[in-house]
Amino acid sequence: MRLGIFSDVHANYEAMSAVLEAFKFESIDEYYCLGDVVGYGGSPNECANIIREVARYTILGNHDAAVAGRMDYSYYYEAARHALDVHAGILTPANTEWLKTLPYSQRLADEDVDLCHGSPVRLEEFDYIFAPEQARECLPIYEGMASLTLIGHSHLCKVFALTRHAVEELPAEDFTLEPGKKYIVSVGSVGQPRDYDNRASFVVFDSEARHFEFKRVEYDIEAAAAKVLAANLEQNFANRLRIGV
Repeated sequence: MRLGIFSDVHANYEAMSAVLEAFKFESIDEYYCLGDVVGYGGSPNECANIIREVARYTILGNHDAAVAGRMDYSYYYEAARHALDVHAGILTPANTEWLKTLPYSQRLADEDVDLCHGSPVRLEEFDYIFAPEQARECLPIYEGMASLTLIGHSHLCKVFALTRHAVEELPAEDFTLEPGKKYIVSVGSVGQPRDYDNRASFVVFDSEARHFEFKRVEYDIEAAAAKVLAANLEQNFANRLRIGV
């Protein structure tokens, strides 16, 4: 099976459309979204409609949970809260109900893959994993982990190889899973990359070859930025698309 995985779309229709177009050249069997369909961007309904159609499973992200009334986001900074309030007000009833049903995680037993938005430890708290010390918090649950855990949330591309007692950070580049190790991979962001590469990020995993590939694709950033401004959202949400941070 060739799995197409993406995360953190954040209501960026132009980026999501470019990623789906790029996926057409990857012979994908099934698609999976790791959460945060909404938040920050100008096209929450358009992105929700696309993802509901193409993804076999979509995982609940923290922004999705906030818009769906499944978490308290009063501690978010003002501009992020405002975007969530706007999205909650304009999402169709069908898309809101969909967000209310999304799971915190999903095990793909046949592929030995776990899907979640943040750390698999304390799923409902949406903890980040972008450094080895954060990945080490998973060692107590090592025996129950799949060979590959795929996450989003940080908007960064990261790879961590785990043994029962140690964690090693690897370069965020294509690799083949080694026997005797388990991996946590952060797949980056479709709609708001934060690694100073403004191209949309997505990944492909071949479950038979056990091979993992990072992918990037350019998209119409100016069109996406214009929609942010047209929705009266924070101007910086548009600016950061241009610089990838």
